[in-house]
Amino acid sequence: MPAPASAAETAYLPPYPGPGAEQGAAAEQTAYLPPYPGPAQQQAVAPAGWFRDEAPAPAAPVPGQDWSQGAGTAVSAAETAYLPPYPGPGAEQGAAAEQTAYLPPFPGPGAQRQEPAVTAAEQTAYLPPQAAADPAPAPAQVPDQARVPAGSAAGAPETPADWSPPTLGGNTLRAVDPAQARAEGRSPIIDPGPQPAILTAALGLLLAAAAALGQFALLVPLIALQGLTAAGWFRLNGMWPARQGIALAFAGALVADAAVLAVEDAYGAGAIVGTLGAWVLLTLVLQLRSHADPDERMYGLMASVASAALAIICAGYLAADTAAVTVGAAAVAVAVFVRALPLPTATSVGVSLASAAGAGVAVGGLTSVGVGGALLGLAAGVCALVGLRVAAYDYPSKFVHMTAGVALPLAAAAPAVYLIGRVVG
Repeated sequence: MPAPASAAETAYLPPYPGPGAEQGAAAEQTAYLPPYPGPAQQQAVAPAGWFRDEAPAPAAPVPGQDWSQGAGTAVSAAETAYLPPYPGPGAEQGAAAEQTAYLPPFPGPGAQRQEPAVTAAEQTAYLPPQAAADPAPAPAQVPDQARVPAGSAAGAPETPADWSPPTLGGNTLRAVDPAQARAEGRSPIIDPGPQPAILTAALGLLLAAAAALGQFALLVPLIALQGLTAAGWFRLNGMWPARQGIALAFAGALVADAAVLAVEDAYGAGAIVGTLGAWVLLTLVLQLRSHADPDERMYGLMASVASAALAIICAGYLAADTAAVTVGAAAVAVAVFVRALPLPTATSVGVSLASAAGAGVAVGGLTSVGVGGALLGLAAGVCALVGLRVAAYDYPSKFVHMTAGVALPLAAAAPAVYLIGRVVG
């Protein structure tokens, strides 16, 4: 009876294929796999040692599987049954050709050397018209001795020799630095010219006329002079915008004006000096609280102190005698106007000082100064030319000329008007 029981237990199992049928099923499962290369083919396709670290994982045992007749092959075939067919070497190369079908052709070394112009044109096809219309000249077209200015150090970067002339209209190609101006063979000094001279003359005549009316009338043009001085000095030093420094210097000037008006005439100079000392201390404290670099902090301190000092000493017109202010302001106006005339430098300076002394004599005869107006006019003229020279330094811009070039001649003459006015008055 054991045989029928065994037959009953296996009645619903699939028929067992023989060895030939099992091999046929394995062949069907691996029909789409690439042929297994032999050792010689492996050496030809892959270098030696390529599969050195690749140890196959042992396959898990399958219940009912006969491992004596290639069961491992059947399991591997079952695992790779749904993989795509492996293309041969020719088919793989064809697939690579399909992947790179839309890439531009790679030019060879010879083609790269033969077509530099076409490549450059393609690279600059989308640039603005100016860049394409004005290409930079080739370095070989400019002689080496023309590219290095006289007096430049060896190894310095080359700069073009065709510099544009210095202008006042904001040309970006002009030199902005005295060393470069000297390398060009030009002076870093540019006089303000006739327009600032006319404004200085107008402001000087306004001060002279207002002084004849009294201190409070003089206060209006004086405040304008102090504001121009504070702004022009910062811009002359290359510091713009410097609103805090300009506001601080202008505030010091207003405080000095109020102090002079609040004390008696004999103590006007003391009020100016006291305000100047207090403002220097205030500026120093503010600069110490700054978080800028030490060099920038020092530049800011010096510019702030100088601007505040120049704006504050303009209050000397308030402390001086009104007749002396009239003579001195008129002499400054005449000296600056004559200096702007197209004359040789030495002749212009001499004529300007002579005109200032003559204006002092003429206006002094109309006031209580009298003949002493010649000395007052000459001293005011010298100070005005010094201030004009300072405003002309370091390739200044038109804004500098219209602020510092207008205000510095009158600001520099304020101490002379006060001191010489007390002597001759």
